[in-house]
Amino acid sequence: MAGNVILSARMQAVADMVTKGSRVCDVGCDHGYVSIYLVQGKTSPSVLAMDVNKGPLLRAREHVADAGLKEYITLRLSDGLTAYEEGEADTLICAGMGGRLMQRILAQYPSKTKDFKELILQPQSDVPFFRRFLRNEGYSIVWEDMILEEDKFYPVIKAVFSKEGSLPYDREICDRFGPVLLQRRHPVLGKFLKRELENSLKIKERLMQGSGSSRANARMKELNGEMLYIKKAAQIIGVDNGMEGL
Repeated sequence: MAGNVILSARMQAVADMVTKGSRVCDVGCDHGYVSIYLVQGKTSPSVLAMDVNKGPLLRAREHVADAGLKEYITLRLSDGLTAYEEGEADTLICAGMGGRLMQRILAQYPSKTKDFKELILQPQSDVPFFRRFLRNEGYSIVWEDMILEEDKFYPVIKAVFSKEGSLPYDREICDRFGPVLLQRRHPVLGKFLKRELENSLKIKERLMQGSGSSRANARMKELNGEMLYIKKAAQIIGVDNGMEGL
């Protein structure tokens, strides 16, 4: 590796959320590119890069050495936060994994998780479930972004432990689509809502052509409820006119 690291759009969004001057713990660091980027750009004075797998960690070690940053980036084999000690970092990055795995990592050591000043999170599945988990654990989402990259949507969440936070809309719609994304009227969220509605309509059409079993009827009822939330979110961010034909 030569020169400065160039990140993908989704990982750039993660790095951009880190508060300048923060020491970072990157859980699931993979090949270490985000860690290197943060130090090279002087966003972070030091990074603790951890991964559960030896292979990616060895590659990260090579990349860190090639970048001449061994004094600033510490690499550590760790299952989640198991090998982390409280006070070693200000910011936790957890990206590139499913929401339920991320929930397990954060919930395994609650005192460690709550010791961070900020969490930068990029769940790749079960996102409403994960936002609900954060809310129930006393975290407030203070900033969000959403990236469309290679035809996939990636939400990025910045959360802090603060039970004083309030939601701008009802809990369910905030958990589903993100309180800050809704407030920002995020353009990528608009694209996401349109795709979700189109997919729901395709499923509904297949169900209507089916046998009409009790299971299918239950799914149809559930689907209609989901579509109502999608349309409500579209109204909030002002893209509902583009969904009139859907």
